Order: sequence, then structure tokens, then C-alpha cells
Amino acid sequence: MSTSRKRWVLLIPVVIGVALFAMMKKNRLEPVQEPPGEQAKAVRVVTVPSLTVLPRATGHGSVRPSRTWEAVAQVRGKIVERHPGLEKGAIVESGTLVLRIDPADYELAIAQADADIQAAQAQLRELEANATNIRASLGIEQEALALNRKELQRKRDLLGKGGVSRSDLDNQERSLLAQQQSVQAQRNALNLLPSQRALLEAQLARHQAALAVARRNLEHTAIRLPFTGRISEVRVEQAQYVREGEALFGVDDLQRAEIEAQIPIDQMAPLFHASRPIDILNRPDAAAAFGQQITARVRLRENGLSAEWEGRFARLSDSLDPKTRTAGVIVEVDDPYAGMQPGVRPPLVKGLFVQIDLTGTPRPDRIAIPRSALRSDQRVYIANADNRLEIRPVETGLIQPEYVVLSQGVNAGERLVVSDLVPAIDGMLLAPHEDPETLARLSAGATGGTAR
Repeated sequence: MSTSRKRWVLLIPVVIGVALFAMMKKNRLEPVQEPPGEQAKAVRVVTVPSLTVLPRATGHGSVRPSRTWEAVAQVRGKIVERHPGLEKGAIVESGTLVLRIDPADYELAIAQADADIQAAQAQLRELEANATNIRASLGIEQEALALNRKELQRKRDLLGKGGVSRSDLDNQERSLLAQQQSVQAQRNALNLLPSQRALLEAQLARHQAALAVARRNLEHTAIRLPFTGRISEVRVEQAQYVREGEALFGVDDLQRAEIEAQIPIDQMAPLFHASRPIDILNRPDAAAAFGQQITARVRLRENGLSAEWEGRFARLSDSLDPKTRTAGVIVEVDDPYAGMQPGVRPPLVKGLFVQIDLTGTPRPDRIAIPRSALRSDQRVYIANADNRLEIRPVETGLIQPEYVVLSQGVNAGERLVVSDLVPAIDGMLLAPHEDPETLARLSAGATGGTAR
């Protein structure tokens, strides 16, 4: 085949392809242009409820006995008796004689004081007898003085008539003076009796005081527990000599325990709410009545143990912690050893670290939302009736760890967005879905119940 013929054979398919491409381009259809569609963002929502909320606060602290007693020796002597149960950790009943100090010296002091009292009383009786005798002697001497006076007057009358001599008259006058002196001596002795009686009575009172001290010291030789308690420490042994003021042992009360928990001030403020000022200095009972509005619960969660005790708000501590900005709240628990079950429910012993839950007065008809739904700029996300996002500013009231009470900005029944929206654009289309679990947790946290 010639060269020109081969060239046409190669060009024919090319020409046919170009012609077909031109025909297809000429007859093609333009694509249909549709406006872009808006895509809805799926979010979780809860219907905002109106609840009766309970202000709560939580703190932790260690258990301690409400009162402790340290036995101190009030007299000196050797320990002659020691109760076998006087050991650290032992529980001893109230009134039990746990220690006795040698009473011999104090029994001798009582005997000596008794003897001194009897001697003083005998001296008083002797003084009374002397007083009776002196009064009788004074009466006799006064009668003799009266006779001497009459005799002197008679002799004076006879002197002018020559019946008596001058020397007889002088003798009678000297006799009268002697009798007057005798009467005066009896009177002086009678005048001294009150001072002598006062001295003897003072001595008697001193001996009676010594007897009372000796008896009191004898009572102090026997040391008994003032209440049922648990021995916390023992510092004395049998036959040991102790001195006045020496510490012997300590005991903790078992009837009541107390816990001082540190609670942040912002959690404490909602619990203490009054409609008027309280004058604590002049009316401490008003402060106590106000504290009765707070209920307390003590909880133990440690190493598989779980226990709870009913508590009672007792008082606030004397100061605030400036570093942690917390207030000390003291809660009391009655009968901390009641219901003890080894391995299941331990007693509320000293040093146990527990949680304190405080609950204030209920506040009805409050708009509560989950705390996580409150954005950092004090705004919330609302899904409106058109399923569009509304970003609203709100005002908060009570703020708790699980929820926030709103005073303005949201009404009950509105749909609150609890999902995180990134980005969050006001007016964006939403696809809301109810979140019953979040709503249940909100209701349980606000009302003090348990979420299912």
C-alpha cells in the first residue's frame, strides 16, 4: 500500500471522533442550580422546672469527743488501789472507782480535827459555867456592898451623938471601898467573858474548817469517773507516789461526739438566711433557734465501709481560715456508738475522718438549671419555639455545686440547651432532643433526693 493511502486510514478515525465530540458538546444540558440548604445542629435540651430547692453545703472533718476529762491528783500520796480496767482504750462505767490514794494521813487529820473540836467545845462549856459562877458571886458582893453602905450611914449618924468613934467610921469606909473593889472585880471578870467566848468560838470554827478540809481530802483520795467514757491515756501505776496537780489519766465521753468541718464561705452563706438582724450578744437564744433551721448528716465512706449518722448543728467556730476562706462548723452526734456492727458499721470514734452534709431551709418555686448549663459569661442557651438558638443573659441567685438558681432571664417550661455548642450563633437552627437523665439529676440535686 502506498504511503498516502496509509495516512488516510489513520486520519479517518480521528476525524470521526472530533465530529462526535462536537455534536455532544453542542447538544449537552446545563446542570440545575439549587439554592444551598440549612443544616440543623443536634443538641440535648431539658425543660426548665420550677422546684423547691434545698441549700446545701459539704465539708470534712475529724471526729472528737464533745467533752474530755483529765483526772488530776488533788492530794498527795501513794496509789494503793488501781482498777484493772484502767487501760488505754477501755470503756469504764460512770462512778467506777479507778484509783485510790493512801488515805491514812487524811484519816489521822480527821481524828486530830475531831479532838481539837471537842477540846474547844469543852472550853466553851467551862466558860459558860464560869460565867454562871461570876454572876452569882457578883450578886453576893453587891448585897454585901449594900449592907456596908447602910452600916456606914448608920455610923455617920451615930458619930455626932458620940455612939461611935472616928476610927470606927474610918474602918467602915475602908470596908466599903474594899467591897466596891470586889464588886468591880466581878464585873470586870464578867465583861471579859464575851471576848473569851469569841476567841474560843473562833478556835472552834478553825478546827471545824480543818475537819472539813481533812474530810474533803479524804474524799479526793478516791477517784471515780464522772461519766461513762473511754480511757484515752494512763500516766500512773500501782504503788506510785503522786503529788498535787499531777495528771493521772484522761477519759473521753461516749454520749456525744462532735466534728468541726471546714466549709467554704460561699456555701455557708445560703444556709444562714434571716429576714431580720439577730442580736447574738443580748439574745444568744435567738442565734441557737436560728441554727435549728439547719439539718446535718454525717457520712463515712472509706475502705468499703459506709455508714451515716443523724447530726445536729451546734455552733460556728470562733474564726475564719484566711488562707482557705472557709468557716468552721461544729456538728454534734448523740450516741456515736449506737448501732455498731463490726465489719459493717463502725462506731463514730475519735479521729475518724467523715463528711458533713448541711441542709438549709427549703425555698419553693425556684427556677433551677444544671450548673454546667450556665456559660462563663453568665448566659444560657435556649431553644425557642422555632427550634432556633437564643443566647440570653441571666441573673443568678443561689449557686450550688450541682445546680444554679436563676432570678431573671429564664421561665419555667422553656427548653434549656445542655450540650456544648461550638460555635454558638444566635438564631442558628437546632434539632433538640430531651435529656431525661440530666433533668433527673437536676431534680435530685436541687431537692436533696437521689437520681435514678
